[in-house]
Amino acid sequence: MFPQDYNENPFIVIWELTRACELKCLHCRAEAQYHRDPRELTFEEGKKLIDDIYEMNNPMLVFTGGDPLMRPDVFEIAEYAVKKGVRVSITPSATPNVTKEAMQKAKDVGLSRWAFSIDGHSAEVHDHFRGTSGSFDLTMNAIKYLNELGMPLQINTVISRYNYEYLDEMAEMVENLNCVLWSVFFLVPTGRGKETDMISPVEHERVLQWLYKLSKRVPFDIKTTAAQHYRRVVIQNKMREKVATSEGTNINYEDALMKGNTGMIDGLGRAPKGVNDGNGFVFISHTGDVFPSGLLPIKAGNVRQTPLAKIYRESEVFQNLRNPDKYKGKCGVCEFRHVCGGSRSRAYNVTGDYMESEPYCVYIPKAMRKKKKLKA
Repeated sequence: MFPQDYNENPFIVIWELTRACELKCLHCRAEAQYHRDPRELTFEEGKKLIDDIYEMNNPMLVFTGGDPLMRPDVFEIAEYAVKKGVRVSITPSATPNVTKEAMQKAKDVGLSRWAFSIDGHSAEVHDHFRGTSGSFDLTMNAIKYLNELGMPLQINTVISRYNYEYLDEMAEMVENLNCVLWSVFFLVPTGRGKETDMISPVEHERVLQWLYKLSKRVPFDIKTTAAQHYRRVVIQNKMREKVATSEGTNINYEDALMKGNTGMIDGLGRAPKGVNDGNGFVFISHTGDVFPSGLLPIKAGNVRQTPLAKIYRESEVFQNLRNPDKYKGKCGVCEFRHVCGGSRSRAYNVTGDYMESEPYCVYIPKAMRKKKKLKA
């Protein structure tokens, strides 16, 4: 049914080009520093990595950081990838490095998308979260440039207790900014992110239900990161709608996330089936260390010693993550485990075990409800 086998190749590869960044974000996974690390992968090592990535059925490649624009060779690396035929996106920080010239260069090189982070509907909320005053205004000016250049815009937002009360205002702002995709991240307590910054499990569910309702009326597409249970919410809502219209209750996972017949959700290569940490998703650090994701800090190897494909396909941690039947607790018996699976990153950072249940999901699987009834 699905063209890709995530046991063999990832759908998306995230490469942390550098940890250098001028911002001091409260939630920073990378605990970014002001200066570049001399151990970063070199330009030549980066080209070799891109060759290896391309050979893995040419997944999407995202340059992240830190701030990828802190590397002076970022556009040379991007050009090398694009000329190979790799679809490349970039997620720079909103700093003075984001100039009109830099964006023009990105467009000329052929980057497929530019993603900016906006974590509040106002400068007060956003700048507090980003730890730098002026960040909000810089971001808005940069988006204006991007729209002038006609380059597709993705907006990334981290949901936390700092902006939970302002979601309607955030959605209105995102709609007005003419983006193609709103990527909504749910905070994972790693790096500088703390559990006290997170919203509660019940609030997670409320936001996911709200996002589904929003998705039905806005022109941009919505995806979630570290909230795999959004897939369950989408499927449940679609099933209810089918029942309400007497169309039957057969809902396939791809029906729940695809639009039209393209197999894509945003025209830029959205996954035709859900990815999770290590399952269709792989993260490479600035020094070449390989992780299931940037939020799941269990090292599986290093591309300087071992080809990426070998690490992704053969490492024990990746193989475990790709087997939802081995998940523990309610995730392991949940009827949605093969399409959701919960955030493996959050499970690890909250419980210490990446195979444990998603601790911020309120759903009780059918198997557990049946057991409860039998006991009663």
